[in-house]
Order: sequence, then structure tokens, then C-alpha cells
Amino acid sequence: MSLAHQFLLAFTAYIALMNPLAMAPAFAAMMGGCDAATERRAARRALAVAFGIVLLFSTTGKVIFEIFGITLPALRTAGGMLLFIIGYQMLQGQPSRVQYPLAGEQGGTGSDALSAAVTPLGTPMLAGPGTIATAANISASADFSGAAISVGAYALLCLITYPCLVWGKALVRRMGESAMGVITRLMGLTVSVVGVQMALAGIKEAFKL
Repeated sequence: MSLAHQFLLAFTAYIALMNPLAMAPAFAAMMGGCDAATERRAARRALAVAFGIVLLFSTTGKVIFEIFGITLPALRTAGGMLLFIIGYQMLQGQPSRVQYPLAGEQGGTGSDALSAAVTPLGTPMLAGPGTIATAANISASADFSGAAISVGAYALLCLITYPCLVWGKALVRRMGESAMGVITRLMGLTVSVVGVQMALAGIKEAFKL
């Protein structure tokens, strides 16, 4: 598999999990009546937290799992199953309760909104269990390329997500709830397929098929 193909696979998995367009209404609800400057600060803080988590598990995830005696096939199989569950829930037309446990919670103003940018927005909504499992899976190769691809793909996604968060209220008004539901279902299908692919790869490695 070429590096370009691996990068595309990583980016596809991350964008389906984060789903920037569907994230817009949740961010808008959390910000409540905050001014534009506070919303921009909150968006930057949330993305910085999410990127830091992906960076951590992309660079040290393999070592962490080795310390606990977790094999690569087991990691890929379990991670794939988790992604499939998240994708299946998204196919129901609602954000996954694994990835977005507090998606409908209303935020406050000022410092409350900035606190919400760290949790639950930064984690687990932007970088939750599915994202962490994906980062660890992608970067599990022996060389540096896996970690570089994982971090690079997520960094690109963060750049794309920022305007979606900042312009979240306008996006919600323009697209409407029906369009958001369709996008969530399409992303759910993508996450499910990526999860099955990861699980199959883990099973093949475990049983040397």
C-alpha cells in the first residue's frame, strides 16, 4: 500500500469519525450566547486538545499497548469492532453516544464555554475512543511513516474543521436538520466499513490467514 493510499485511508477514517459538518450544531449549542471571539478561542482550544491526543497515541500508542501486553492483531480487531459500533449508531441518524456522549448538552458563556472546549468537545467529541483506536492502528507499523501519516492526516482535518466550528450557527441555518441527518448516516457507513476492514486485518494477522 502506497503512502498516499495510507494517508487517504487515515484521513477518510478521521473525517468520518469527527464529521465536521455534523459537529457544527453541537458546537453552536455549547457556545450558547458567547461572542464571536470566545467561539474562535474555544474552537482553537478544542482542536488543540484533540490534536494533542492524536499526536500522543500516534507516537507512543504502540509502546503503551506493548507495556500492557496488547498485541497488534488484538488492537486492530478491537479497534475495528469499536469503529463498527460507532458507525452503526451513526447510521441510525444520530451522533454516536460513544463518540459524542454529551452532544446535545447546552453550554454557558465565557469561561464555561472555554472549559467545555476541553471536555466534552476536545475529548471525547473531537478525539474520542474511536479516534484514539484509529490513531493507534494507523501508527502501529514499525517505521516512522505510520505515525507521520496519522498526525498529518489529523492535522489537515483540524484545519478543515476549524471554519466549520466557527461558522457552525450559519451552517446549521443554511443546511437544516435533514441535511445534517443525511451526512451523519453517510459518515456512519464509512466508519462501519473502515471498522470492518480493520477488524478483518486483525483477524487475518491473528490466525495467519
